[in-house]
Amino acid sequence: MATQPARSLKHEYELFVEEEIENYKESIPRSAILAIGDEAVRTLSAEPQLALTEMLLWEEVDRVIVRRLRLPAYTTWRKRRLKILAELRRPEHWGLHPDDPVVRALRPAAEGHVLVAGVPRDAQTLYLAANGCEVTAIGPESEALERVLIAAEEAGLTDRVHALDADFSSWIPDGPLHAVICTPEAFIGLSAAERARVIAALQSATADGGVHLLQAIAVGKKTLSLTELHRWYEGWEVTVEQGDGLKANTFLARKELS
Repeated sequence: MATQPARSLKHEYELFVEEEIENYKESIPRSAILAIGDEAVRTLSAEPQLALTEMLLWEEVDRVIVRRLRLPAYTTWRKRRLKILAELRRPEHWGLHPDDPVVRALRPAAEGHVLVAGVPRDAQTLYLAANGCEVTAIGPESEALERVLIAAEEAGLTDRVHALDADFSSWIPDGPLHAVICTPEAFIGLSAAERARVIAALQSATADGGVHLLQAIAVGKKTLSLTELHRWYEGWEVTVEQGDGLKANTFLARKELS
């Protein structure tokens, strides 16, 4: 689960143009594609001393389509994209409050690999991805994972959000983590010994200064006790965010620097 480098805006723009071209080709009949090919041949034939090859032909076809779609130049697209990204980085955009635990706890370490386990919350996952984190969501509910991936695609964050249909009974991280967020569902069905094994594996994979956020009590069902968590996180800097009403307590632990 090694962290992948973020793709550049230039590369993202190239992917945008490629997708728009392919979508256009799929939306028109074959006769229209052939007509574009004829136009491309005429353009290339007018070029002096140019050997007409299949590659050059298809490149010119793509250029014809770009002009027809009036796709923005890179500089124009980049300005728009940076404006969108600035909005996506705001917690309020995702319905989060600046005082929410996930916002406060992860602000100092915006970049890094974050594991979200259980039933991923769209807002938290996409907020972290928008702020530079590589986010891996794991959980037993494929519909919830699919929902997160669709939301990431709509926000243009697909390269930073990954999903695995798995749970802690058979899966442990194999690379460094900068943060771990667990909903109560992440530990359902595990014995106390299995929970201890999972927590130990997550702690070992977490980089110094990394953060764990765990909801200690689910609505109407106890999954992890605060006593249990305090015992497992001995030596970590621990705080507990008290929930209101039906909200669960949030257990926050930061790994001390060695």
